[in-house]
Amino acid sequence: MDEKPLLVQSDHSILLEIHHPACEAARADIAPFTELEKSPEHMHTYRMSPLSLWNAASAGLSVTDILGVLDARSRYAVPENVRFFVTDTLGRWGRFQLDATEDPGTLVLRVPDAHLRRELGSQRRLAGLLRAHGDDFLLPLVHRGTLKKEMLTLGYPVQDLAPLKDGDPLEVALRSVTGLGSPLTIRDYQKGAADGVLGRGQPGTGFGTVVLPCGSGKTVVGIEILTRLATNTLILTTNVAAVHQWIDELLDKTTLTADDIGEYTGDKKQIRPVTVATYQVLVWRESKGPSGNDEYPHFKIFRERNWGLIVYDEVHLLPAPVFRVTAELQAVRRVGLTATLVREDGAEGDVFSLVGPKRYDVPWKELEAKGWIAEALCTEIRLELPEDLRIPYAVAAKREKFRIASENPSKEDVVMQLVANHPDDAILVIGQYLDQLQRLADVLKAPMITGATPNAKREVLYEDFRNGKVRVIVVSKVANFAIDLPDASMAIQVSGSFGSRQEEAQRLGRILRPKKRNALFYTLVSRATSEEEFSAHRQKFLTEQGYKYRIEVF
Repeated sequence: MDEKPLLVQSDHSILLEIHHPACEAARADIAPFTELEKSPEHMHTYRMSPLSLWNAASAGLSVTDILGVLDARSRYAVPENVRFFVTDTLGRWGRFQLDATEDPGTLVLRVPDAHLRRELGSQRRLAGLLRAHGDDFLLPLVHRGTLKKEMLTLGYPVQDLAPLKDGDPLEVALRSVTGLGSPLTIRDYQKGAADGVLGRGQPGTGFGTVVLPCGSGKTVVGIEILTRLATNTLILTTNVAAVHQWIDELLDKTTLTADDIGEYTGDKKQIRPVTVATYQVLVWRESKGPSGNDEYPHFKIFRERNWGLIVYDEVHLLPAPVFRVTAELQAVRRVGLTATLVREDGAEGDVFSLVGPKRYDVPWKELEAKGWIAEALCTEIRLELPEDLRIPYAVAAKREKFRIASENPSKEDVVMQLVANHPDDAILVIGQYLDQLQRLADVLKAPMITGATPNAKREVLYEDFRNGKVRVIVVSKVANFAIDLPDASMAIQVSGSFGSRQEEAQRLGRILRPKKRNALFYTLVSRATSEEEFSAHRQKFLTEQGYKYRIEVF
């Protein structure tokens, strides 16, 4: 076939013909500087944005590299406005360089262009951060992250070349054999992710974000980076169960002992060379007081040791208050781990500025094809609202409409039927509304886990599920977060947040650990209601990743 697989369009989108023989090679070429937008059967749509291009620039790609790929792979001539967009956007990278000075508490922002210096000096939002110094600007070290965030908002990314501190050393190495007696193998993509973050020690590396599917071993990436740096490490994650999973993985896969690892949660306050904490404990405060870090008493953990690495697990869930203290920690090596950089609050730019640009990404379907995650079959089942709920639904306010549709009692019969039809599957029934979940737990005679379930009881139930004593668990939104249930093979989603793509990705991820059977993901939706509209938005992320939803009408 002489025709090439890409169609580059003037709106900065790129169409990739899936059935073309050069499809996979072209996909690999454009992935570093584009974002996948949608992926139906025949044509996938990628898009270039300033953020995607700056991500590429931070990884070392140039205008020549990117335009060279487009010219080589595009079926038709690349539109001139696209060439200008790439050139102009990449031209902004490196025009503002942040570097060290002889004073360890002060950085210098180098701006060689006189016009840009004047423009920068006129920005009110930067007035309290920068101080003019000859042809440059001086910046207090504490404002390193804040400046990068504000500059990105203005459309000018800062290339951060200031050195990162090493932190206190730590004796740690990977085991050759895990605690369970099996050989420890770091997969190629996990090594590639660590390489992407750490680079070869050149300026501008040592921080960044890794995007990998749920179930693909993001924790191992964090452990690989920790052992390479061999330094005191702070790991932040979503809940107590995830804290314990990290500790178990560290003990299983590294030479660290229990005395080396601290748990910093609502239950324990241990600070050790490797400390694992929850976001929730960090943002706890007795009452809302005046602004400032003192209102969050546990922020002191960031200053308790000379950390050399901070790992932000599930970085797409990083709470806004932690962004603030993260802005102060720019001298520390850091990595964000996530299955999706989609943030419903639109704060992807904050992740880029404060944690680091995307350094590594692998499509879910690529890892599925290689057997590293389970093949998932997604089905949406649509049900009618019962007759007695149609008038209440019609006259309800918007938010109440969604709840009536979500709690459709007809869903209970479908859940019962699905559970009965899959006697060999380990099943999670996941929902948003506690009354609905309690009814389901009662009819299924299954345990229920919510945010109010004590952590000790949660872990007992999770362990019972892992060893087969319990086949069905009903779970609230706690299932959206890092839970290691490797044998879970089926999820039934009965309700969810308002169109959250992030939540859809996390819930599917609960059943993607590789296993001998396909993963089954069912979503129950009330027909001709607002739930259909929100469900379509929720599915967007997974369809972008190449998953197809089969629709059944019940």
